[in-house]
Parts: sequence; structure tokens; C-alpha cells
Amino acid sequence: MDLQQWIANDHASVRTRFENAIGVHVPTNRWKDTGVGSSIAWLLFHTTLHQDLALNTATRNHPPMVADHRDALGIATLPATAGLAEAEDATVTEALDLGALATYVAAVNDGTTAWIDTMSLMALDSIPTSSWRLEHKAGIPAEGDFGWLHAMWADKPVSWLVQWECIGHGHAHVGEMVGVRNRLGLSPF
Repeated sequence: MDLQQWIANDHASVRTRFENAIGVHVPTNRWKDTGVGSSIAWLLFHTTLHQDLALNTATRNHPPMVADHRDALGIATLPATAGLAEAEDATVTEALDLGALATYVAAVNDGTTAWIDTMSLMALDSIPTSSWRLEHKAGIPAEGDFGWLHAMWADKPVSWLVQWECIGHGHAHVGEMVGVRNRLGLSPF
């Protein structure tokens, strides 16, 4: 198997795992329920936002796709950093329109898939100016509460941004969503 196909398959598996483990078992109207811990809505928004920022902003030097979805998502009045923290922010979750969330998730995943399908493998070795791009393209300040994100992504190659933020981070939080599904009493087992 070639590397590009492996990356494409691994990225697609995050979406498939979500659809098979969460999408078919947890009705959308339950995505904001928590039981204990974070909600599915929060985790889905959080992982998609990270993927969006990593690929579209840090890697490709574009504004994040979320900029075009903020109104529909219901978060237009919230700061650009809304959704970045690991801990759920109830204000963000309450504001999220779940139909718009599904649209945003699909747009980001489809965009990532298209980029992976056409990327040059040489791009994986490049080291983008992630911190500058986060601040100037996405409005996420390097100083303050989200300095950790700038520090975490600084000097990382594109391969790391794809491997962690577009794939690994998604797998990790889908696993967490499975736990939420189970605590909600919706396990199929």
C-alpha cells in the first residue's frame, strides 16, 4: 500500500467509526446530553475545529472553514477560540445548531479527504508557520489561554498535523463518544 492511500484510509476510518458507533445509535437530539463528561456535540465540534485549523489554516494558510459556518452553527457571537479546549464549554454546546454541525463536519472531512487525495507527499515534510497562521488567519492569539495550542503546533511538520489533528485526535475522541453513548444507555451490546 502506498503512503498516501494509507493516510486517506486512516482519515476515512475516523468518519466511518463515528457513523458506525455513534451516528446509527445516538439520535441527533441526544448529542447534547452528557450523562457524565463531555457531550457528543462538543466532542464532534471540538475535533472538527482542530482538524479544520490544522489542515486549512496551519497547513494550507487559509482561513478556517468554520469562519463560513459560524452563523449557521450558532456561534457567531462567541470568540474564535470557542471549541478549542478539551473541557466542554456549555455555552458553546448550548449554542450549537446540530444540523449545521453535521454540515460543518461533512465539509471539513470532505475538504481534508480532497486535500489528501491530491497532496504531494513532499508536503508532509514541510514545517508551516502554524503560530502566525493561527493568529492572523483564525484570530487565535498566541498569548493567553490558547498559547498552549501555538506551542503544541510550533515547528511541527505537516505530517504531524495530519497524523494527530486530522486522524489521531479524531480517533481518540470518537472513543470518548462511545463512552458517552454507553452512559446514555444506547450501547448496542
